[in-house]
Amino acid sequence: MKGRIGAGMMAILLAFYLVLVGWRAVLFLQSGAPVGIAIGVALLVLPLIGIWALVLEVTFGSRSARLVRLLEASGELPVETLPIRASGRPVRDAADADFPQYRDAVDAAPEDWKAWFRLGLAYDAAGDRKRARGAIRTAITLERAAA
Repeated sequence: MKGRIGAGMMAILLAFYLVLVGWRAVLFLQSGAPVGIAIGVALLVLPLIGIWALVLEVTFGSRSARLVRLLEASGELPVETLPIRASGRPVRDAADADFPQYRDAVDAAPEDWKAWFRLGLAYDAAGDRKRARGAIRTAITLERAAA
């Protein structure tokens, strides 16, 4: 829940920022000077990129949360048994030792979205966020194709 509130606050702040930048872009475009028009166009493009990135992140978050709920409802969500540091993150050596079982599950069933999702959680526990997001994206794709 805390993560959703934080994401919501960031989305509101980003939307406010995008409105302010968009207003400045209009003012630059209305200046009529070539440099002002170029700056105005750039200021319009940047908020569009920001909106696109925000939509992607919110979509990823909601779809991955949906998969967590599905796994939780079926009792297949892995139980967190790894020792944790004071920061709340798992001890990396323990996460690395736990990792092969999830990798092997994906190797055994590459079309199983549940295995891919668990692999993403294992990557995250091991500190590899890039691969974690990739595995969870694969899980989302496979689950949506199966539905």
